[in-house]
Amino acid sequence: MTSEVHDRKPVLIVLTSHGVKGEGGEPTGFYLGEVTHPLAVFDAAGIPVEFASIEGGEPPVDGLDLNDPINAHYWNDERFRNAIRKTPRLADVNAGRYAAIFFAGGHGAMWDFPNSPAVQSVARDVFEAGGVVAAVCHGPAALVNVTLSNGSYLVSGKNVSAFTDNEEHAVNLDTVVPFLLASTLSARGAHHHSAPNWTAKIVVDGKLVTGQNPQSATGVGEAVRDLLSA
Repeated sequence: MTSEVHDRKPVLIVLTSHGVKGEGGEPTGFYLGEVTHPLAVFDAAGIPVEFASIEGGEPPVDGLDLNDPINAHYWNDERFRNAIRKTPRLADVNAGRYAAIFFAGGHGAMWDFPNSPAVQSVARDVFEAGGVVAAVCHGPAALVNVTLSNGSYLVSGKNVSAFTDNEEHAVNLDTVVPFLLASTLSARGAHHHSAPNWTAKIVVDGKLVTGQNPQSATGVGEAVRDLLSA
């Protein structure tokens, strides 16, 4: 979770604090592989990482697949588990400390990312300071309401990828989520790019990096790494 290279600014991974899918009460949270797979990339590159969540404390986890060796490695790592148990509130972090902000997905993000003032301010501050803004799967829900200092949407005119309407239909959650993510990004002026369901799609537009689904998590991490290493 930390690096021996202390002169590098860290990446801030932001996790949802929302633990239920709509009215039905089915549990959700942040999707574990969308944190661990990019984290493995950052750790291998010596890029320090910190965590925050919308409400602080220990956020709910989804996709707890311990047959995935990267998930198992981190889930059994006490440093990682301690970091996840004690996340600061995003509203309490100093955006200037970070080289990049990475919004992990999981369906919970659809409820608490879009209207969070902290999401909007920290993402804007990192982006306008020349940092990297990244998100994967439902993580781009963080970006639908982020506006820049000139009043325009951050995603307006940008090439992006996110969990598609087709994928939402495929998991029978299109009428459960508060909005369809890909369609909403398009409505904000983004140019949404998609791949077939459950195949990796990573889109890099300047310092904005987005990915379509869990299969894209490693690729998003690699793209962030490459931007930070350039």
